Amino acid sequence: MRIIIIGGSGHVGTYLVPMLVERGHSVINVTRGSSQPYLPNAAWQKVAHVQADREQEDKQGTFGKLIRDLKPDVVIDMICFTLSSAQQLVEALRGEVQHLIHCGTIWVYGHSTVVPATEDQPCYPFGEYGIQKAAIQAYLLQEARQRNFPATVLQPGHIVGPGYVPLNPAANFNPAVYEQIGRGEELTLPNFGLETIHHVHASDVAQLFLLALTHWSSSVGENFHAVSPAAVTLRGYAEAMFRWFGHEPKLKYLGWEQWKTTVSEKDADATWDHIARSPNASIAKARHLLGYQPAYSSLQAIQESVRWLVDNNKLSI
Repeated sequence: MRIIIIGGSGHVGTYLVPMLVERGHSVINVTRGSSQPYLPNAAWQKVAHVQADREQEDKQGTFGKLIRDLKPDVVIDMICFTLSSAQQLVEALRGEVQHLIHCGTIWVYGHSTVVPATEDQPCYPFGEYGIQKAAIQAYLLQEARQRNFPATVLQPGHIVGPGYVPLNPAANFNPAVYEQIGRGEELTLPNFGLETIHHVHASDVAQLFLLALTHWSSSVGENFHAVSPAAVTLRGYAEAMFRWFGHEPKLKYLGWEQWKTTVSEKDADATWDHIARSPNASIAKARHLLGYQPAYSSLQAIQESVRWLVDNNKLSI
C-alpha cells in the first residue's frame, strides 16, 4: 500500500517506518524536516520525504489537500494536536483513503478514577493538550461509527526508547534524577511516591500501529491503549532504578507544596502534569482484538533508554 506518515521521524516513526518498508509498503514521510530518526536503518533510503509546515498549512487551509494529493491508501497521523486540524484532514480524505490511524494519548481521561482505565471510560481531560486530544478522539470515533470514515485512534503512554531521556521517577524529564540514583544519593519524591506513570517503548507503539493497519475490520471505529503491560508507582520505579545501578534505595518524601520548592519551576510543572493524572491503562482490548503483545515492561523500556544515555555519555555518574 501507499502509506503517508505525518511526522514519521520521531520516537514511534523511528521504528514504524522501517517496519512498513520491510513489509513492502511505499512510504512517504511528511515532515518539517527538522528532525532525524533516533536510530539508523537502511530502510529509510527507500522512504520518500515531503517537507511541509503543518501548522502553517493548517492556517492556510491547505494541509488536508496536500495529503490527499499524495494519493495515499493509508494515512498515519503522528502530530495532530487540535480538533480543527483533524477536521480539515478528514474532510480532505473523505472517500479518498482506506484508513486513517491517529496518534492520541492516555491523557484524554484526565485524572485516574477506576484503574486500570479501559477505552470505554469517560473522558474528563484538563490542560489544553488533553482537552484537544480528547476532542479529536471523540470526533474521529464519531466519524467512523456514524459516517463510515475509516479512522482508528491509538493512545500511547509515556513513550521511551534509546536516544532521549525517559520520564524519570520524579515524574519529570530532568536527567539529574538518574545521576543522583546512579551515584547512590538520596532522592526526594513528592507525597508518598504512590502516584502512577505508564511508559511504553516506542517499538511497542509502532507494533500497535502495524497491528491496527493489518487488522482493519477490528480496528476501524475503535481506540486502543498503546502502553506497557503495567504502570509503575514513582516509589516502585525509583527503588528499581537504585537496585539496577547497584545501590540500596535511598528515598525520602515531602508533601507537594514543600517538594515543589526543591526543584525548578519547569520540573515542578512537569511533575504536576504527570502525577495529577497518574495514568494507569489496560491493554486487554488491544490484546484481544489486535493481538498486541508488548515486548517491554515499563522498567525494561526505561532501563534500555537509560543504558543508552550512560553508554553515550549523556549522564554524569
